[in-house]
Amino acid sequence: MKRTIYDIADAAGVSIATVSKVINGTGRISDKTRKHVVAVMDRLQYKPSMVASALTGKSTYTIGLTIPDLANPYFAEIARAVEDRGHEHGFNLFICSTDNDPEKEDRYFSLLTQKRVDGIIVATRTSKELFLKQLVQKKVPIVLIAGEMPALALDTVMVDDYLGGYQAGSHLVDLGHRRIAILAEDLNHISNQERIRGCVQAMRDEGAAINDNLIQVGGFTLDSGRAAATALLNGSEPPTALFACNDLLAIASIQAAREQGLKVPDQLSVVGFDNTILATMIDPPLTTVAQPIQEIGRQAVDLLIQEIRNEKSIKQRAVLLPELIIRQSTAVIKA
Repeated sequence: MKRTIYDIADAAGVSIATVSKVINGTGRISDKTRKHVVAVMDRLQYKPSMVASALTGKSTYTIGLTIPDLANPYFAEIARAVEDRGHEHGFNLFICSTDNDPEKEDRYFSLLTQKRVDGIIVATRTSKELFLKQLVQKKVPIVLIAGEMPALALDTVMVDDYLGGYQAGSHLVDLGHRRIAILAEDLNHISNQERIRGCVQAMRDEGAAINDNLIQVGGFTLDSGRAAATALLNGSEPPTALFACNDLLAIASIQAAREQGLKVPDQLSVVGFDNTILATMIDPPLTTVAQPIQEIGRQAVDLLIQEIRNEKSIKQRAVLLPELIIRQSTAVIKA
């Protein structure tokens, strides 16, 4: 049986006007009432007509999320956090995985605007500043995750990448390591740059020499990361420790070490970044810099919905703190 707004109002014990305000994101309603109405809508499997809402210029109660790679556990966990928080507000989610392909990213941005989503959370490492500028000019609410565009006034939620890199570098230096390699996805992205800068500074603070040849690009996949780590391990001055700018590259580095007959952590210490589910599944469990993924998703959605509802006029830059989680992939260097 197809449910109507009248059914929702009756089941929730509220007026039709209240249900309408919840659906359209208008008026003043307590958070408790809104969540109650959304829960009733979910239980009765009621979905307002998004097409009709878009045609009339009303809220479609949908948000878009662009991510570079859904196969990367970090972005999968970000997507889940965004979806969960969006659902609490009564929003549906369109997830667009671009596979780090700029053309695919363009198509998705066009699709999301055609679908008249109410706002977009951008977690892709986009260089499409012009495209985003056009969206801003069209007054499309946008929130960035894990990246910044100083030329555009946009809400941003990110972790302190420099501090995270510094924590990783300090940990390895404290264990006695001096030949520390760094493996990054992309040297052009601000997050990677800051993580590298933090690690390098920690090494400098302890008088460790910096070898630029030990800072390499690992790409976006396990295969590319494993190849880059293998090249580092087979170099003329192989590292005793490796800091990977994400958990995926850290796992790839552990795999490369095993293929070279090296034991982790006895012969190579490895630190990752993100603290995804992979960190506890690998053997040995991965020492990594944890990002507060749930909080990143929650704050991104909250900022976006505030923009959608015109509840704030000042753009915000939320910088969250990372935390080093020490497990069994790092150890004191053996003489």
